[in-house]
Amino acid sequence: MTQRFDLAASLARGVEGRSGAWSFIRDFSTHWASALQIGDGWTEADLAAAEERLGFQLPAALRKAYLLFGRRRDLTSNHDVLLSPAELYVDDVKEALVFRHENQGAASWGILLDSLHDDDPAVFVRADLADKSAERWEGWLERLSLCFIEIVLSEYVQADGESCDFLDPDHDSIELLEQNCVQLPFPAYPLCEEEHPTRWFLGQDVLLRDDDGTAVLARARTLEDLDRVRDLIPGDWLNDYR
Repeated sequence: MTQRFDLAASLARGVEGRSGAWSFIRDFSTHWASALQIGDGWTEADLAAAEERLGFQLPAALRKAYLLFGRRRDLTSNHDVLLSPAELYVDDVKEALVFRHENQGAASWGILLDSLHDDDPAVFVRADLADKSAERWEGWLERLSLCFIEIVLSEYVQADGESCDFLDPDHDSIELLEQNCVQLPFPAYPLCEEEHPTRWFLGQDVLLRDDDGTAVLARARTLEDLDRVRDLIPGDWLNDYR
């Protein structure tokens, strides 16, 4: 199946614009998870109800993502949580429309209200701090469609199951990752300078996320594929009981 789907090439097209993003998510779901089906998205009635409650129209990219796969929790909410249309809200300082929460409430993702008229607006993240006066919306990704690619990839590698693993890397681990895997053409993020950039890599049927050398997450299509990447990048893999 992977021979018919070039993940890197499809992702390269996906980061260029909205239509490519949705095509990538469809193809990635088909070949690495399960194909999108009717019923995987919310309905127009669900979105219309949210818009009536909020008092404004949702950006085109947000509507498309919700209609296409918004109910697929395996693609959107294995770790962090994509809010349902009924849960969308404007933050307490009326700066952003919030659509995603970190799984322990440590951060939220949103779209600034003054960019809601854009079809594919930038996405910002806001940390939940003890000092609320210090909280700020910081740049995350420059387009919402890019953010949904990131959501699908990140939630995919953070699923439960024996085909997923986590490595606390050292310098040698990152060098081996770079030598044995192909870096995928996804923009470095988050955009805020004080945060660490995240990079994506592809091994042989294994998807990996490097959080600037602080953590490596991996999910393979089979357990054998995961064992292969563990051997190529030896270290203290959390779920390696061999």
